[in-house]
Amino acid sequence: MVAASSLSRRLAQIDRRLLRAYGRPARARRDPLDTLVETVLSQHTSDLNSGRAFASLKQAFPTWSAAASAPAPRIESAIRVGGLARVKSRTIKRLLAQVKDREGRYDLARLRRLRASAARESLRGLSGVGPKTRACVLLFACGQAAFPVDTHVHRIVRRLGLVKAGASAEKAQDALEPLVPRASALPLHLNLIRLGREVCRPREPRCPVCPLRGVCAYARGAA
Repeated sequence: MVAASSLSRRLAQIDRRLLRAYGRPARARRDPLDTLVETVLSQHTSDLNSGRAFASLKQAFPTWSAAASAPAPRIESAIRVGGLARVKSRTIKRLLAQVKDREGRYDLARLRRLRASAARESLRGLSGVGPKTRACVLLFACGQAAFPVDTHVHRIVRRLGLVKAGASAEKAQDALEPLVPRASALPLHLNLIRLGREVCRPREPRCPVCPLRGVCAYARGAA
């Protein structure tokens, strides 16, 4: 297992290299409940399809109150483009009911006033909300130092040798998240995703043009 101090240095080095290659990505802070639902819709599908599903859902139900009172088949129809619509519609209905029961309204804005640990605990109380989903809400909606490990990030951190090759996404997130500074969390996450889409692809990764080639265990082995 790589020591935490060494991991911290390597993460900082990777962040600097990606900032030089891609710049600092800008992203407007999102509403926490919107982000929670968007993350549910992003599971096991592409960003394009999940974005379409969320837009379709908001068009069909302009308020979360309207979505909560609608039968699940109507939600299922609205999000069908995102895949797994039956499962996701039920998850969304359940989460909306839990939020209303706990907060008294369809709103998670209170999370922004909490410390990261308290906000994380609050999200943990919602059934079916796992580590990646919690991290997405904390990072994109609350500006906290969270580090979601999605498919792209998971592939890259294993190739880089930051975690063991067989480490699950959850284990990778557990190991790396405490070491990512708050100021680096958003740009590092988004730049790794860009790297995964454009360069460090699942098949035929473009190692010769990768900005991380000099610090990557996979690239050294492929050379």
